[in-house]
Amino acid sequence: MNSVVEIPTLTTERLVLRTPMASDFEAYAASRAAPRTEFLGGPEDRIKAVFGFCALFGHWQMLGFGRWIVADRQTDAPLGIVGLFFPEGWPEAEIAWSLFDNAEGRGFAFEAAFAARAYAYDTLGWTTAISCIAPGNTRSLALAARMGAVFERDFVHDVYGPLPIYRHPSPSALAAEEGTPPV
Repeated sequence: MNSVVEIPTLTTERLVLRTPMASDFEAYAASRAAPRTEFLGGPEDRIKAVFGFCALFGHWQMLGFGRWIVADRQTDAPLGIVGLFFPEGWPEAEIAWSLFDNAEGRGFAFEAAFAARAYAYDTLGWTTAISCIAPGNTRSLALAARMGAVFERDFVHDVYGPLPIYRHPSPSALAAEEGTPPV
């Protein structure tokens, strides 16, 4: 019999990356219904949102890693979903992020994605990571650049179409950057 994977909790200065809870669903469903989810396969109705929300748990169970709910550290209000993602048909595991409407523009995506990448490298032992970003998703492109990810190649997904792949710096490259004195 398989055991249930325990989803770890990560904390940052302002955020908690935690297990999704039933109380997070309304914020998730509202976000998935918004036109701005065009880059994420949306908008979606509540029925599809239920499947997507449940997939957050299933990904952890099947692969041993996944995406967290990003919550405000002070209020526990859900702000988005960030984490490690490797859906069927993807070229390799990625660092993925999506904030809810009320959370954009405050640096939360960077803070959470940085923590997720550190978890992938430091805890899971990943030696590389990508982010697949839909063309035209300027906010995600800016975040990828801020994290040091660079365009590597195009990939075409059967459902989502063309998705450029952005490669994150490896753990050794990040360590070398930290050891470099400022100019």
